[in-house]
Amino acid sequence: MIHRLLKPSLSQSFFIFGPRGSGKTTFLKDFFKDKIHLWIDLLNVEEEDRYALDPGLFHRQLTAPENHYDWVVVDEIQKNPRLLDSVHRLIENTSLKFALTGSSARKLKQGSANLLAGRAFINHLFPLTRIEMGKTFNLMDVLHWGTLPSLMKFSDEQDKKDYLKSYALTYLKEEIWAEHIIRELEPFRKFLPIAAQSNGEILNYSKIARDVGVDYKTIQSYFQILEDTLVGFMVESFHHSVRKQQHQAPKFYFFDTGVKRALENSLNVPLQPQTYMFGKAFEHWIITEIHRLNHYTKTDLRLYYIRTKDNAEIDLIVERFGKPTILLEIKSGNRCDPLDAKKLERFLENFPGAIAILASLDPHPQQMGFVQALPWEQALDLIFADSTPSLKGRGKKEKEIYTQIVISP
Repeated sequence: MIHRLLKPSLSQSFFIFGPRGSGKTTFLKDFFKDKIHLWIDLLNVEEEDRYALDPGLFHRQLTAPENHYDWVVVDEIQKNPRLLDSVHRLIENTSLKFALTGSSARKLKQGSANLLAGRAFINHLFPLTRIEMGKTFNLMDVLHWGTLPSLMKFSDEQDKKDYLKSYALTYLKEEIWAEHIIRELEPFRKFLPIAAQSNGEILNYSKIARDVGVDYKTIQSYFQILEDTLVGFMVESFHHSVRKQQHQAPKFYFFDTGVKRALENSLNVPLQPQTYMFGKAFEHWIITEIHRLNHYTKTDLRLYYIRTKDNAEIDLIVERFGKPTILLEIKSGNRCDPLDAKKLERFLENFPGAIAILASLDPHPQQMGFVQALPWEQALDLIFADSTPSLKGRGKKEKEIYTQIVISP
C-alpha cells in the first residue's frame, strides 16, 4: 500500500480534486476504512441515474432516522452538481460530514460549488511523488512513463503504452465529449497533440490556432478546459508590475510526463540522457513535482518563469512567503556548467536577497560564485525546507513520510 502525502482534515467536510487515475477512490477507501460512512459512486451509471431522476432521494436517504453515518463519500460529484445544494443544507442542519471527489472542477464552477465556500476544505491529489514512491522511484521510468498510480501495476512496456494511450482516449470520451464541454470534438482532438508539443514553452496562441484551424479565443478556451479538467496548470510570466505581467503569455505544463508523451504520440521514442527531449522531460517533471508538493505541504508558493527581451531565461522563480525568493535553473546534465551558473547569477541584482539554485543530475553540490549548484534532490529539499505541516498528534508512519520531505540543506 502506497502512503499518500495528502492528509485531509477530519474536522470539516472536504473536496478532493484530481485528474482521473490519480487514486482518489483508492485513497478514500483506505482513509475511511475505520469510520462509519456511506459511499455513493456516481461513476456507477445506475447509481447516478437514481439520484438524477429523483432529486430528493439524496436528502431523504441521509436524514432517515435509521441511518447513523459519520461521513458521506460522494465519488465524482461533478456527475451531479445539483447534489451540492443538498450537501449545503445537510452541513448546515445536521452533524454529517462529506468527502466529495471530482476529476473536473468545471461543472462545479458553473454550478453550486460556491455554496460550500468555507464549509468544505479543498484538497488536491496528484500522480505519485518521489517521496510516495520511495524505493520504487526510478527517474528514467518516471520521465518516460509518468507516475499515475494505476501504471505501477504494469511491468511490461507495451502494457504501459496501452494504458497511457487508453487514458488519453478516456479523457476525450468521458471528460470532454460525454460532459458536453465542447461542441465539436475534432478540433479539440487535433489540439491535444499540439498542446503536448507546446508543453513547457511560452504559449503562442495564434500559431496554435493556425495549426488547429480555429480562432485565437477557441485555443484559449481549450487551454482553460485542460486546467479545469485538472490535466495541466499554467506558470505565469514574472514581472514586478502586475499590469505588465498580465500581458506576458504563460507556459503550460501537463500534470504528468507519461500522459504528455501519450498525447504527443512519442511513447515509442526512448529518452536518451544528454538529449534535448530528455532535458525537457526532466525540467517538466521537476516543475510538476514542485507543483504537487506545494499543494501537499500547503506552502503557498507562487511559481513564475522569466524571459528577457534578449532571451535570457530562468526556468522557475519560486516566491516563498516570508522567505527569500528562489531562482531555479534546471539542467539535465551530470556535470554542472559554470556558464549556466554565470547566466543565472546575472539575475540576482534584480532580485535582492534571492537564492540562486542550479539543479541538475550532478551528484556533487558546489558553490559557483553566488549560485548553489545542487543535485536535484537537494534542490527540492531546500525549496520546501521548514514547510511541512505540524507533526503533533500524527502517527509514527505519518511522521516518517513527512520528515522525508525536508532534509536540512
